Amino acid sequence: MRKVTFGGASSLDNFFACQDGGMDWLMWSDEVMELTKGFWQKMDCIIMGRKTYEVAMAGQTERDEKWSGGEMENPYGDIKTYVFSRTLPTGRTNGGAEGISSDPGEFVRDRKQRDGKDICVMGGGDLARTLLEAGVIDEIGFNIHPVLLGSGIPLFHEMSRQIDLDLIDCKPLKNGCVYVFYRVKN
Repeated sequence: MRKVTFGGASSLDNFFACQDGGMDWLMWSDEVMELTKGFWQKMDCIIMGRKTYEVAMAGQTERDEKWSGGEMENPYGDIKTYVFSRTLPTGRTNGGAEGISSDPGEFVRDRKQRDGKDICVMGGGDLARTLLEAGVIDEIGFNIHPVLLGSGIPLFHEMSRQIDLDLIDCKPLKNGCVYVFYRVKN
């Protein structure tokens, strides 16, 4: 069965981004690049919410934009991307992802049963909450940055139940970040 990992980068006070969506506080390094490279080699599917997808699409630079038949391609290349939204139309989006309006937990549960590499839940603490409560997230991994943003887009939202975790890996990085990786106890 495929594993589902919720992950990314966060501030020490548990925010994905500043209130305005800014992420200029992220600290990149060779260590982070190696962790990221290893992570993406195990994935062939991304699950995200509409807001995260819109940020990803807007974040493409003119240099990185690719046009095919007048439509922008998926910023994640060949990785199958699903975007959960109550407002986007169902089906293929302009960016090559597939818009989904069905129950996220059931959708991910179905995808876990299919052949393929692992699945990444990217951004969207609200979507992650839904998937954690549905019991379909297997792992949580974050690169925690040494910054207190004070406010912003939260990493985790209030949940209806406690989620217990087992620590798999914890690694301090030279740039002051700490990489943590947990298995979700179901």
